[in-house]
Amino acid sequence: MTTWLELTRSQILAYRRRASALDERLPRGREALRRAAWAGLQDSMPRAALLSIHARMAGAGPASWEDPSLLQVWGPRFSTYVVAKRDLAVFTLGRLPNEEAPLKRAQDIAARLAAALAGARLPQSAAALAMGEKVGNRLRYAAPTGTVVIRWDGSRQPVIWNVPAPKMDPHEARLELARRYLHVFGPTTPEAFARWVGVSTPEGIAAFETLARSLTPVRSPIGEAWILSPDEPLFRAQPSPPAPARLLPSGDTWFLLQGADRELLVPDERQRGALWTSRVWPGALLVDGETSGTWRRAEHVLTIQPWHQLSHAQREAVEAEAASLPLPGINRPIDIRWDQG
Repeated sequence: MTTWLELTRSQILAYRRRASALDERLPRGREALRRAAWAGLQDSMPRAALLSIHARMAGAGPASWEDPSLLQVWGPRFSTYVVAKRDLAVFTLGRLPNEEAPLKRAQDIAARLAAALAGARLPQSAAALAMGEKVGNRLRYAAPTGTVVIRWDGSRQPVIWNVPAPKMDPHEARLELARRYLHVFGPTTPEAFARWVGVSTPEGIAAFETLARSLTPVRSPIGEAWILSPDEPLFRAQPSPPAPARLLPSGDTWFLLQGADRELLVPDERQRGALWTSRVWPGALLVDGETSGTWRRAEHVLTIQPWHQLSHAQREAVEAEAASLPLPGINRPIDIRWDQG
C-alpha cells in the first residue's frame, strides 16, 4: 500500500525557496554559481541569467554570468541557458532523443556543423550558410549531442563553436537532469519533467520509473506527484525566514511552470494572466516569500506593478533590491516607478 506524504502549499513554496537559495543569498563563489544554475539559468531574455544569479548569490556583478566556470548552451526546449561547465553533459546529453529519427537528426546536424566550423567560431547565420542550411535555427538540434556551445550577448545572434563530446552516458545524464528538476521544481510529475526538457512523455515517465526507489509519493493541493526522498526532511523542516524582496527575471525557475503548478504558485486567475502572458513574460516580484506582482525594465527605468498594497517597509525593501541589480551598461541610478494599475 502506498504511503503518501501530505504537503501544504506553504510547505512546498518554503521548500522551493530554500532549494533555490531565494531566502538567503549564498556566499559569492563558483559553488554558489553552480548551485544557482542547478536546473540551469534561462537566458533567452538578455541577461536574465545574471539577474537570476543576483537573486541567489551575494556580490554578483555585471560580469558574473561570464564567470569561467559557466557557459551558454541551447538547453531545455532549445532556449538559451547558462549552466556550469562541469554540468554540460547533464543539460545536453540528458536531452538526447531516444527515438531513432530525432536522434539521427541531432547527430547528422552536429557532424555537419563540426565540419563547417572546422575549429572556428562563427555567428549562427554564417555557420548555417557554411552548412548549406537555409534556416539557422535548425542548428539548435545539434545541442543535445553536447558538442555545441554558444555565446549570446543579447544584442546580436549567438556565436557557435564546437567542444569535445562529454564523457557521460546519455541515460545517466537524463537521470541526473530528472534529479535536478525534482530538486528545484518538486513536487512534480514525469509529464511536467518531459515538457520542461522537451522530450516525449514516455521518455519522462521512463526516467521517473528508473528513479522510483529514490522517490517519495506526495499529495499536494493540486494533486499527486513525486519528490526526491533525500529532500523529504527539507519539506518537513521549519521554513526559513523569507527574504524581504527579490526581483526574478523572465524565465526564472521560480515561475517557469505550466498547468496546475501555476495555480499553486499564484492562486488568483487574474494575477496568473498578468505573470504568464501570451507574449514575453515580465519578471516576478517576490515579497516576503510570495509572488506579489510583476516588473519590467527599459534601460534604467524599472516599472513595478504590485498586486496588492505593500507596506512602507516592503516598498523600501523592493526599492533596495531594484537599486542593487547589477545591470551591465547602466551607468546611472535605477529609476523605480510604481504602477498601481
